[in-house]
Amino acid sequence: MTYLHNIGAYFLMIFEMFRKPTKWSVMKKLILKDIDDLIIGSLGIVAFISFFVGGVITIQTALNINNPLIPKYLVGFATKQSIVLEFAPTFTSIIMAGKVGSFITSSIGTMRVTEQIDALEVMGINSLNYLVLPKTIALSLYPFAIAIGMFLGILGGMAACVFGGYTSLEDYVLGIQTDFQPFHIIYSFIKTFVFAFILATVPSFHGYYMKGGALEVGKASTTAFVWTSVVIILLNYILTDMMLGS
Repeated sequence: MTYLHNIGAYFLMIFEMFRKPTKWSVMKKLILKDIDDLIIGSLGIVAFISFFVGGVITIQTALNINNPLIPKYLVGFATKQSIVLEFAPTFTSIIMAGKVGSFITSSIGTMRVTEQIDALEVMGINSLNYLVLPKTIALSLYPFAIAIGMFLGILGGMAACVFGGYTSLEDYVLGIQTDFQPFHIIYSFIKTFVFAFILATVPSFHGYYMKGGALEVGKASTTAFVWTSVVIILLNYILTDMMLGS
């Protein structure tokens, strides 16, 4: 029953988030601040992880192709498919659930503990619109970070090929170009938009409705990370089956 209650409360929170909007002059400042905190502040970790994971995928693929009859350009093809279809949109989002999700939960949870949310309500401000909607709008730019991750992941694989000697640069580039399907990019960005909404709302839910003191803020951040990751993985399966399944 607790799970059903939380699911219902989550959807009611989303509905309430769009009611009684905050003035645009105030909302604009909140959105720009959240873009800086959530998107720009995360570009470094996304770039670092993407570059080196791209290199690891390339190395592992090259080392497992021992048959001389298998063309070397498949190293680049496998790297492209792995990064574009799964690593960049899905696994980066799970990593971001730890960074961005914990930040959102702890910041909103701290406001709940220190009664700042109660003060907003007393002033007649829709606290959900004021706190959650700017984060949701800011994370609509999350696909921009994922696009950078895709590029750097493929670039990292290229660096591994060139400096590790696993395959030639020409074969790697040929593999990237082979059987390129634009729909795979569309599929990845659709998933990314959905994951961005989850990254904004699930941690906000756990922070907004938490009870207790400073210790409970930490527990809420951990719980938010777990449930955000679970929802992302479940939606990843559903969206993949819907969009790529036969």
